[in-house]
Amino acid sequence: MRPRRISMPAVAKRGDIVEIRTVLLHPMITGHTASGANTMPRQIVHTFEARYDGETIFRAEILPGIAANPYLGFTTVATRTGDITFTWIEDGGARTVEQRRLTVEE
Repeated sequence: MRPRRISMPAVAKRGDIVEIRTVLLHPMITGHTASGANTMPRQIVHTFEARYDGETIFRAEILPGIAANPYLGFTTVATRTGDITFTWIEDGGARTVEQRRLTVEE
């Protein structure tokens, strides 16, 4: 499992816009090196998804041109108390999953 960082508030008022920032520490190996193309197998995170209480709120298809340790930032509206589940999928099918609780107050 790869280390990851997630920055978001734990509590918000109903209707607030919640800013969420994520970083996954990953080398994002494209297979291209100074020695030439395809000198090592590609291993990148190609998909990221965030689900709020089971509903997809953000999804990104990531291409090989992204830098190592991909950073993604997005917003959602606080509608109800629930879990936000973050999933990163890399080549070969490996998944990194993290979950945070968002408590929504009136």
